[in-house]
Amino acid sequence: MKTSDFDYNLPQGLIAQEPLEDRDTSRLLVLKRKSGTLEHRRFYELSDYLRAGDVLVMNDSRVIPARLYGHKEGGGGGRLEILLLRRHDSGGWEALLRPAKRVKPGTRIAIGGTGEGENSGITAEVLQMGEGGINVLRFDDESLLAGVGRVALPPYIKTPLTEPQRYQTVYASSNGSVAAPTAGLHFTPQMLDRLEEAGVRCRYVSLHIGLDTFRPVREEDPRKHHIHREFGLVKPEVAAELSQARREGRRIVCVGTTTVRLLEQAARLSRRQPVDPFTGWVDLFILPGHRFRAVDGLITNFHLSRSTLLMLVSAFAGQQSIKEAYEEAVREGYRFYSFGDAMLII
Repeated sequence: MKTSDFDYNLPQGLIAQEPLEDRDTSRLLVLKRKSGTLEHRRFYELSDYLRAGDVLVMNDSRVIPARLYGHKEGGGGGRLEILLLRRHDSGGWEALLRPAKRVKPGTRIAIGGTGEGENSGITAEVLQMGEGGINVLRFDDESLLAGVGRVALPPYIKTPLTEPQRYQTVYASSNGSVAAPTAGLHFTPQMLDRLEEAGVRCRYVSLHIGLDTFRPVREEDPRKHHIHREFGLVKPEVAAELSQARREGRRIVCVGTTTVRLLEQAARLSRRQPVDPFTGWVDLFILPGHRFRAVDGLITNFHLSRSTLLMLVSAFAGQQSIKEAYEEAVREGYRFYSFGDAMLII
């Protein structure tokens, strides 16, 4: 297995720059794993493929504005730019600071508000300094971060986002991601209500996503790639629901690769039931050959070449099937990446 096995050609014009006005009108490419057949549908037709008793599991992590601005407490120096990257073991954040030479461990930074010259009342302390301008920060009140700063969109999106809520799922509730769980962007509240009324059990877990989700694998042997950890939570009542579904032979359908990683890690570590409650760091790198323990279906967007996300969906559906599905999506003019169309692998 080589990283180049996960390359494909994508015309730049197929990279979606803006979300659709009506979330659930995105196209939906349905890949049936057993037969390898493909069907072209719309996302609002998802219910045609789900049945009563299925458990639909979604990542409720909410995107916080990852690009912040501030200045050193006590003055001295101009404006500092902060780009949050990922959670750190300390409970703080790894972040890029510019200009990095202005700070050192112990520096306190007053975070600016949404208006010119405003102070948000949030203070960040520099705990550690690392290579490449990456520092570890701790905020005195993270609950206020959602009201300041700007959403950090993926680098392939060049069009400014005029409505930040379009980069949030409608069920986002747990602050902590700097990139959205984009497979969930297609759902509307009305669609979720219809699914529940049809007997589909919608349940929520949390995995806080870092910007490393967009980082391509550089090593030619993907097994040498270092995947960054992300913090996740599966509550006891959700774990019990998933375990009962497993015992009864009901399907578990994940919305997004982040949900798959979290459930698979929880199942891998479980001792008492098929899926035990889980709180902690998720570092599972899913490659072809992985034995899936907790997932029967997957709703996902179309992913970048050479990415860990493309490797995960290839592990779930088979490399050849995904290769053919992506070729079909390109031929049919599907929209790719975060604001793009969706796939259902079932």
